[in-house]
Amino acid sequence: MINKFIGIGRTGKEVEIQTLQSGNKVAKVSVAITEKYTKNGEKVEETQWLNLEAWGKLADIFEQYVKKGDLIFFSG
Repeated sequence: MINKFIGIGRTGKEVEIQTLQSGNKVAKVSVAITEKYTKNGEKVEETQWLNLEAWGKLADIFEQYVKKGDLIFFSG
C-alpha cells in the first residue's frame, strides 16, 4: 500500500531553521491549505494547517527562498 499526499498552500510563518549536531539542517514551516466549496447553496471555506519539515539540501532551499505568505507546492 502506498500513501501519497500532494498539496498547495501558503506558508503561515517564516521558515524555522535548526542545525543538528551532525551539521545537517532541518527547515520547519506551517502551511495553510484552504478548500472552498458550495454546500446547500452557501459558500463554505475550510482551512487546515500542516506542519512541514525539509531536511538537508531541501532545507537550504527553504531557508533561501521560502518566506511567510509564499504559495508552495509539496508532496510526501
